[in-house]
Amino acid sequence: MRTPVLERMAQKPQVFDGAMGTMIYSRGVFLNACYDELCLSNPDLILGIHREYAGAFADILETNSFGANRIKLRAYGLADKVADINRAAVRLARSAAGEELYVAGSVGPCLKPGQILSAENEKELRAAFEEQVGVLTSEGADFLILETFHDLQELLLAVGVAGRFDVPLFASFMVNEKGETAHGTSIEQMVSALDAEPGVHAVGINCGVGLAPTFDMLERAMPIVKKPFFVMPNAGLPRQVEGRMLYLNNPEYFTEYCKKFIEMGVRAVGGCCGTTPEHIRMAAKAVKALSGVKKHIEIRAYPAEAAASQEVIPPNKRSRFAARLLGGKRVTTVELLPPKSSDMSQLLERARECHLAGVDAINIPDGPRASARISPMISAIAIRERVGIEPILHYCCRDRNLIGMQSDLLGGYAAGLTNFLIITGDPPKLGDYPDATGVFDVDAIGLTKVVANLNRGRDIGGAAIAPATGIFIGVGANPCAVDRERELSRFFAKIDAGAQFAITQPVFDAEELLRFLDRLAGHGRQIPIVAGVWPLTSLKNAEFLKHEVPGVKVPDAIIERMSLARTKEEGVRTGIAIARETCAQISPHVCGFQVSAPFGRVEIALEVLS
Repeated sequence: MRTPVLERMAQKPQVFDGAMGTMIYSRGVFLNACYDELCLSNPDLILGIHREYAGAFADILETNSFGANRIKLRAYGLADKVADINRAAVRLARSAAGEELYVAGSVGPCLKPGQILSAENEKELRAAFEEQVGVLTSEGADFLILETFHDLQELLLAVGVAGRFDVPLFASFMVNEKGETAHGTSIEQMVSALDAEPGVHAVGINCGVGLAPTFDMLERAMPIVKKPFFVMPNAGLPRQVEGRMLYLNNPEYFTEYCKKFIEMGVRAVGGCCGTTPEHIRMAAKAVKALSGVKKHIEIRAYPAEAAASQEVIPPNKRSRFAARLLGGKRVTTVELLPPKSSDMSQLLERARECHLAGVDAINIPDGPRASARISPMISAIAIRERVGIEPILHYCCRDRNLIGMQSDLLGGYAAGLTNFLIITGDPPKLGDYPDATGVFDVDAIGLTKVVANLNRGRDIGGAAIAPATGIFIGVGANPCAVDRERELSRFFAKIDAGAQFAITQPVFDAEELLRFLDRLAGHGRQIPIVAGVWPLTSLKNAEFLKHEVPGVKVPDAIIERMSLARTKEEGVRTGIAIARETCAQISPHVCGFQVSAPFGRVEIALEVLS
């Protein structure tokens, strides 16, 4: 017996399938055909699409019955085929779903956009919904999903009808980029009405807009809704190319937003128009590997007295960077990516420029593994040995199991690395390696405990190691996190686990950082904060960060300033000026800066710090 869908959603986020219409059209079926009727006339086509989504790790398959009500089918002369089409739709989805996946009976609106529910059509609509829902439930759909509604009254009518059948009921609607339905009802009104309906078990939005607007809509809806929330956005807004409307957003872009939706508290994600099995495959892998979705290994923190025989190195003695930071002196770091080939000459030369300019340390991020880059640890060791400047190695939980990570930490320390920034890390970006997976035995909190134990002379099993390590433990912080309360809770957990300093995500809005720091100060648990700074290079760069990167806040005033730059050089100068002003504004409140070198241009980072 499958766990009931609502219970499974409470345990971990679920993944719906993607677009059916997009896939049917891509197989050469004309737009004027009845796509629902294909369940009868071309069942192999529909079954094949369902199987593609099942193979893409979707948890829920929707029936191909969105428009299979008497009113919509009448236009095709198929009003007498309602029962046959809906029955076939469930059977085809169930055949692909097997015993593991859920089948959702899809029910769309009877009214066309612009039409409204009235006394004249209410009886007919009620009968149409009752007929379709009755077939879907009797054939064995695990739950019903009322989707893409644009009229609140029609949706509430459908809810009332479907609520009489003994299956869970999901209700979703679509809004425009203003957060309104076609009839001007706000997303807040829609969510509040559905949340108050006892027959509705989960509330959602689908279709209508692309990913970035959906993110904005969720920021408005999530504080209101108490029931589980789900989203199925379009791949993006379509563009006309040689007379065709095409969706140009790729699966990786779709996946980045799906991860942020889950972080906001959404309990199920999927795709609407323009999405394909490739979108769902990448999103499903990422969502199921997210911290908080996968169950992590519990790490025991061994107390200091457990290693009384070991010499524990004081934090300020662990590195030059630690001594400076904990001694109250301002620190500066520059972030450099490991190279994409075995030639490290450019990386070392850039690090040498920073060293000669008086920068305290080089940040080495643990980058995406969908491209061939030199190991961040090897890069850090080479910089330390050949340049003489201290590296701060970002170490994430993605690529190795717990034993492998402990080996890396011990090996890196033995090779002279003492500054580590412990991060959970994103799931692998699957561009060139579609079968790559993330491990995530622990998250950043758990790995911080592991490092703290090593510093006390204890391994992951509690066995003594001698000598104890002297790793200066850093962690990440995101002042502009989507869920600020969750970010604060996790940040305090990292401090409790043994973190000794933090580096923030890039800061574009100084006020956001100051509010975050005020919240930290109010709790009395503080560690030195180094602020991340990213010099913008162009208006395009600024607009991409503002509109397409979830959780990044780029104020409109900055966008306006970047828009005034008329040349590439002027854009770079403006970005440097903005970064300098940000540093000046937050300088009294932080302990230093980590400045990124955009496109490897160290001179830009150094000019910000000069």
